[in-house]
Parts: sequence; C-alpha cells; structure tokens
Amino acid sequence: MNSNEQEEATSRSKSAALDLAVFLCGAVVMVYEITGSRVLAPFIGTSTYIWTSLIGVILAALSLGYWFGGRMADRIPSKSILASAILLASGLIALTTLTKDVFLTAVAAFPASLEIKAVVAALVLFAPASVALGFVAPYAVKLRVESLGEAGRTVGRLYALSTIGSIVGTFAAGFVLLPWLGTNWTLYLITAALFAVTFLFIPFKPDRKNAGVLIVLAFAIAANELTSYAMYRSIGFEDIDTEYSRVRVFRTTDPTTGRPIEAMTFDPHSTQSAMFADSDELVFEYTKFYHLIGVIKPGFRRSLMIGGAGYSFPKAYLSSYPEATLDVAEIDPALTAIAKWRFRLEDDARLRIFHEDGRVFLNRTESVSYDAVLMDAFGSLFSVPYQLTTVEAVEQINRILVDDGVVIFNVGSAISGDASQFLQAELATYRKIFPNVYLFRVRPERSDSELQNLIVVACKAECLPTVSADNDLHNSLLSRRYTQDIPQTMPVLTDDHAPVERYMSIAQSRSR
Repeated sequence: MNSNEQEEATSRSKSAALDLAVFLCGAVVMVYEITGSRVLAPFIGTSTYIWTSLIGVILAALSLGYWFGGRMADRIPSKSILASAILLASGLIALTTLTKDVFLTAVAAFPASLEIKAVVAALVLFAPASVALGFVAPYAVKLRVESLGEAGRTVGRLYALSTIGSIVGTFAAGFVLLPWLGTNWTLYLITAALFAVTFLFIPFKPDRKNAGVLIVLAFAIAANELTSYAMYRSIGFEDIDTEYSRVRVFRTTDPTTGRPIEAMTFDPHSTQSAMFADSDELVFEYTKFYHLIGVIKPGFRRSLMIGGAGYSFPKAYLSSYPEATLDVAEIDPALTAIAKWRFRLEDDARLRIFHEDGRVFLNRTESVSYDAVLMDAFGSLFSVPYQLTTVEAVEQINRILVDDGVVIFNVGSAISGDASQFLQAELATYRKIFPNVYLFRVRPERSDSELQNLIVVACKAECLPTVSADNDLHNSLLSRRYTQDIPQTMPVLTDDHAPVERYMSIAQSRSR
C-alpha cells in the first residue's frame, strides 16, 4: 500500500470512528433520558412534571455542551480531548447509577413542591453527563471538516447521524432495553458502551481516568446487585420494569393488623395492592367499599373494573358473588402476570381480563353492557389517569351502564381546603352526567383538610338505602357517608383541560 492509499485508509478509519461516536452519543442521550423517568419514579412519581423537568434540564445541558464543545474545538482540536469527553460522560452515568437511590431518598423527603423536586433531581443526576454528551457533536465536526468547501455537508452528516442515533436510542430504550433489561442494567450498558467507544480514538491504557470510570461502574453494579439480592432474600423484594411502569413487589407487615402481607407499589407514597399471606380477605379498607354494589344494586350480574394491579378486589368479587361475572381493564399485562405469580390470581371462567387503557376500553364497549363500573386506576401521587377523570370519560361510563347502573370509585383527595381541588372538580364532573352522586369517607377519624382515600358513588337512579341493611359490612360502609356540603368552586374536567397533576401536586404540598 503506497502512502496515498495508506493516508486515505487512515482518513476513512478516522471518519468512521467519528461517525460511530456521534451516532452512539446521540443514542445514549435518549436512552439516558427515558431511563431517567424510571429512575425517578419510585421516589417522586411519574407525571408530566417529571418528563418536563427531564426534557428541559437535558436540553439545557446539551446546549451548554454544544457551546463548550464548539469553543474547545476551535482552540484545541484533538482526538484525545474528544475521547476524554466521552469517557467523562461514561463516568458521570456510572456515578448516577451509584448515587441515585441515596440522593433521591433525600430529595423525596425534602419539604418542597413536586416541580422543585423534579427539577433538582434532573439537574443533579442527569445534567452533568448530558453536558459531556452534548460536547461530542460540535467537537467531532471540527475534527471531521477537512476544508471549508465541505463544511456544510460534514455538519449536516454528523448532526443527521446524531439525530438518527437519538431515534434508535428512543425506540431501543422503550421497546427493548427497559422492558427486557430493566433500569439498572440499561444504565450499566450505556456506561460500558461509551467507555468502549473512547478507544476508537486513543489506545486503552490503565491510567487514572480509565481506572476511575471502571471503579465507579464496578461499585455501582456491586452496590445495586448486592442490595437487590439481599432485599430479595430478606423480604422477597423484586424491582420490575414493565412497558408502563416500574413495579416493586415485596413482603411486609400490615400496619393495622400486624399480619404479613404481599405488597405491590409503583408510587413513592403509597402501596397500590396488598394481599394477606394467609387469606384472600381485603387488606385495604377502601377496597371494601366496592362491596356496596351488593346493597346499592342488588341482583347485579355483570360488572367492569378499571384497574387490576394485584387483583385484590376481583378475587374477592368472584368469591363473594358466585352468580356474577367481572371484566377487568388493566393496561399493563405485566401486572396481571405478577398478580398470578405473587398474588394468587387464578384463571376463572367468570373473569375476563383486557389489557388496554381503561378509556380506550370504555370508548369501544357496547352501550348498556354493565350493571356496575368499579374504578381503581391510579397513576403516581394519588392521582387517577387524567383521561378517566373527564366529562367525556364519564359520558362513556354512563353510556355502557344499564338504566339503574352504578359507578363506585376511589379518589385520593382532601374534602376541604386547597388539597380538595381534585375532589371538587371530579364531583362537578360526575354531577354534570349522573343525577345522584354520593361521597364516603374511608377513615372518618381523619380531618376534612387531610389528604385521604375517599369513595365516590354515582347512580343513574336513586340508589342509596338507609343504614338498615341486614349486613354488618354494608351497615359499616353506609354509615360513613359524608353528608355535609362541599364547596363547588372548581370547573368540570374535560379532555381539553384536566389539570389533575396540578391539583394533586397542590394536595401533596398542602398535606405535608
């Protein structure tokens, strides 16, 4: 090979290395961002506030990285500096992996609004590595441009590769990495990938920088995996990434009875499902209120439940009402699998499960299909997914019910004060469609201004009997009806405007 051919081969190799680095860094940015939502979820929830903070902070960090990378490229264009920037990004992601749980535990306990917590968490955990990743593209442009005549084409090519990488990273994170590897192993993978790509520009040598990244990554893997193993051995703890959420399942003790329970949570402040280890009786007091269908709508035969999670009440329903059938709309098939695996859910001819969004299921269901609709669908921070709260959703519920049908659902809210805004809005929404709407307090001893579980019952016809039913449970439930006037200052929720997360953020702040 003559000198010209050798020079051309070297140039092609250099160009390919730069192309790969830019593509990979573009992919890692999006994988890192999407994984960030799962990192934050167990501590400060999942909401538009979380996504807004992650996207805004990471975009700001990338912009800073672009600016700094461009300045450095003009001053010192060097492959070793580019490699150092990528290595730094790798080390900072490893540091995120190592420190995230300790830091987020402190953030979750800090007395601040959800918006502030989300921004602080994103700034500390995700901004530093994003600055280093933003550095790469403009710096690579400088190394790639060989003449002004091809500058435009080179810039366009590299930024196109970066964007294509981001697209690939987006789909890979959502469809492959998180569902199949989970949060921690996705972070390990992108850390290792960035570490490996640095050696396209400089040969590997056991210097302090390389050793530092490897040590942090090793500590992160060891700390996370040993902690997970120890928690699994002690309380059966499993941290599971599904298509829709990050779910934690574990054994613990019911604080009310002191009995051992199996618990499921995907929210930082509450447990979504629980089951006694030695029986199928209901653990949570609020779930017992779904048994009001037995006295409000006697003779019912077919019900729909939106939200399955650990399937606590569906199991109780099948056991208590042998002549009735139940359909469950549960968006996440992984929760059904977990319920079968850890919560003793068994196949039953009277139980049909539909894995789709509750609102989508309502929209496609035939009219006059059910005697009762039971709702127990929760997102994070006590909030119902907004698309199930609006007047359009309530119209669909009304449509699929029989003429004397009933709706029973759980609401997390206060009854009075600023923390009651969601309850007021939801009551106004249901009263626009249903002629009879009633409120029950799960824990009557709690003050009206305290954030708590409340039960709303809406009927298409007059439906509430007095406290004289020949059933101790029904008597106890009916006796907790709230009969005082509730202020109606909030507007009806609509598909166009349903600020559920804002209402619940205010409620969480006031409850602290």
